[in-house]
Amino acid sequence: MIFQRTIKAPINAIGVGLHSGCRVSLTLKPAKADQGITFIRTDLPNHPTVPCDPLLINDTRLSSTLVDENKVRVGTIEHLMSAFACFGIDNIVVELSAQETPIMDGSSNSFLYLLEQAGIAEQSAKKRYIRIKQEIEVKDEAANKWVKFVPFAGYKVKIITDFGGHPVFKEEYSTFEADFSKHSYIDEISRARTFGFMYEVEYMRKNGLGLGGNLNNAIVLDEESVLNEGGLRFPDEMVRHKILDAIGDLYIIGHQFIGAFEGYRSGHAINNQLLRKLLVNPDTWEYVTFDDPDDVPPSFHYIR
Repeated sequence: MIFQRTIKAPINAIGVGLHSGCRVSLTLKPAKADQGITFIRTDLPNHPTVPCDPLLINDTRLSSTLVDENKVRVGTIEHLMSAFACFGIDNIVVELSAQETPIMDGSSNSFLYLLEQAGIAEQSAKKRYIRIKQEIEVKDEAANKWVKFVPFAGYKVKIITDFGGHPVFKEEYSTFEADFSKHSYIDEISRARTFGFMYEVEYMRKNGLGLGGNLNNAIVLDEESVLNEGGLRFPDEMVRHKILDAIGDLYIIGHQFIGAFEGYRSGHAINNQLLRKLLVNPDTWEYVTFDDPDDVPPSFHYIR
């Protein structure tokens, strides 16, 4: 039988928020079966709890941010959620001392390390997957973007990017497909860092974004090149990071998928729109559980 997962013991890390610039303490704690993923703002009166819910993603400016009915914010959760997806964490409590998760090095690698140190614990309740039964798509014609789910006996994510002929974004590095029966999230996706352009800095600062960003936690590009000392971790690091983001955005639904996701110029907003469309079209998907581990699509064995 395939069971739900949490962590064995609490673990803590301290960092800075990418957009807020605030110093933040992050504590991960075990949670009961069927509790799901919840965030607690320990810096606010009464320590409000915000559930991880696609319908609460109400700010997608350069990140995925939960905003509940009381305007309590939990920002930039996509990298942490991507790490949860990798290890199949179903139930966990995330305590934050500020409005945003720490950016760490701009990837999900540090969060995987924290989860490994805390240890993964199986629980008594059955794990539920979301199996895609029919193709479902969201298009943004004005922005020339689209994303979709299609049925697939495993888990596969494909991203196609287009950055208008920037010298770093060569055509052969514009597309990446990760079939997790063949690719390792840990080795091939988790180390890919967030990125941005110098020309975006003024816009971000005017809108209170990117205040904690620097060359230690993001790839920064000018009109011709990468400014980070040491360059890129992968020649196609940017498109790999878009896959990391997509996996995190999609895991906000709280379950691993059995299906294939594909996106052209995808981003946080349109990824969330796909989840919302999925929720109001229950004929396109179903919950499934497995009594025999051999029946689980091989991708999930490989992810771990």
